[in-house]
Amino acid sequence: MSTITFSSAAVLPARPATRLRLTARGRRVVLSVAAVPLAIGIAFAALSGGSAMASGEQAATATFATVTVMPGDTLWSIAESIAPGADPRDVIGDITRLNLLRGGELQIGQELAIPAQYSE
Repeated sequence: MSTITFSSAAVLPARPATRLRLTARGRRVVLSVAAVPLAIGIAFAALSGGSAMASGEQAATATFATVTVMPGDTLWSIAESIAPGADPRDVIGDITRLNLLRGGELQIGQELAIPAQYSE
């Protein structure tokens, strides 16, 4: 019978995997290469985005009926005068949202836009 023996010289040692190392200059190069498509996209958006309004076409504008706030007026009294058949709380909510009022504070002489459903 014959025997087979293996020596350590017959087995090749596995090569250790080397990691990719980037120097500071290499990192800057990779970053600049990655940033070029982003810069091109931003430039394209900036250049083509302004052409919509510059085309000379008129933009549609909304017109609202307005009420001028007089001394002693409150949102409740204005709501009752413009929509006598509606719930004043709903009308006040609509006026507040349309005019972006905070806390219901009114100034004398202030122009309040009236929602379309109440200005008819």
